[in-house]
Amino acid sequence: MNAQLKPIDKTRILARAEIAEVLTDLKRKKRSVNTRQNLVVFRLATCCGLRVSEIAGLRLCDVQTAGRRPCIHVNVTTAKRGKDGKTATKLSKARTVPLWWDAGTLADLETWKAERASQGASKGDPFVCVQAKTVKPISGDSENSRCRKNQAGSPLQSRNLQSRWRAAIKVLGPERVHLLSIHCGRHSFCSHALAGGRTIADVRDAAGHANISTTSIYLHAVSDDDETTGNLFNFA
Repeated sequence: MNAQLKPIDKTRILARAEIAEVLTDLKRKKRSVNTRQNLVVFRLATCCGLRVSEIAGLRLCDVQTAGRRPCIHVNVTTAKRGKDGKTATKLSKARTVPLWWDAGTLADLETWKAERASQGASKGDPFVCVQAKTVKPISGDSENSRCRKNQAGSPLQSRNLQSRWRAAIKVLGPERVHLLSIHCGRHSFCSHALAGGRTIADVRDAAGHANISTTSIYLHAVSDDDETTGNLFNFA
């Protein structure tokens, strides 16, 4: 099994300074709703290790920000997809992603959850969604605007999330934006969680890896001198 695993490409892991730069930039910018959502998408990928399909399928009720052990519940229907992009693979399983590992991530997700509620979203609605109040023709219909529907509040597709990710990390420059896909956020989460002192079993469970050998490829991918519990991604 280990021989079949490819070593992690360290150039596709966001450095401590890069994560800090992105977070600082997103919080410094004019706080439009799209900027606020870009911050959440970045947090979910880089500080929670969610796959793009998992971010797209996340509901408000899946993000538990209260209590002693706040967490994200990733259910099997939003876990890793098969090659057809629809069916979950046999290795997919529901999991719990800890939010108590990082206070900044917890605060940002809690704020966004409250904002979604203020938009009228219910517990079963998407955590991240289309924000612009635009209209789109109903598929296969050539009628005028009376046959259009509002897309605000509908789930973001994978391509939209990739676009949100690129907008979030734009501050890193075009070369890094070109190299770093949203899945690189997941690689970064695993690497920095291990470097920050979380056990390999903890990271395996949080990432939803099938076995320890997959998680082990992230060992020593980055160096981290900050071992403060509860602030894994506080690199400022």
